[in-house]
Amino acid sequence: MVLLQPDPFLNELTSLYEKNTESGSVWVTMKRSCLKTKNKRQLMEKEGQKLEYKCLVRATDGKKTISTLISAKDQLKFQASYATVLRAHMDALKKRERKDKKKATEPEKKPDPRKKRAPLKKPGSSTAKSS
Repeated sequence: MVLLQPDPFLNELTSLYEKNTESGSVWVTMKRSCLKTKNKRQLMEKEGQKLEYKCLVRATDGKKTISTLISAKDQLKFQASYATVLRAHMDALKKRERKDKKKATEPEKKPDPRKKRAPLKKPGSSTAKSS
């Protein structure tokens, strides 16, 4: 794994996308990290030092892996540049085929139990009086 600065990382990420345009995939993962061992973190907490967490960004195509660390102050600039790279290479995506929904395949709706129904009339009985 190669740890790069943010700008060279974006350049390498662009080349990974270009190599895998016709076939293949590129996976990008992001996670919070301070790159300190557990013991060092505990010592720093005991001494009262503040830990600075960074964002670890990794990209791989299965053969080559690159990574970079982004600090909180550089996050907005990196995110904007990363979004530009993604937009430029999203054209290789295939459009998803959607199935047509037909009314015949939809299940019948059940009556709403909250609505009042008209009372049922018994056969042979009439409500009007005959004279």
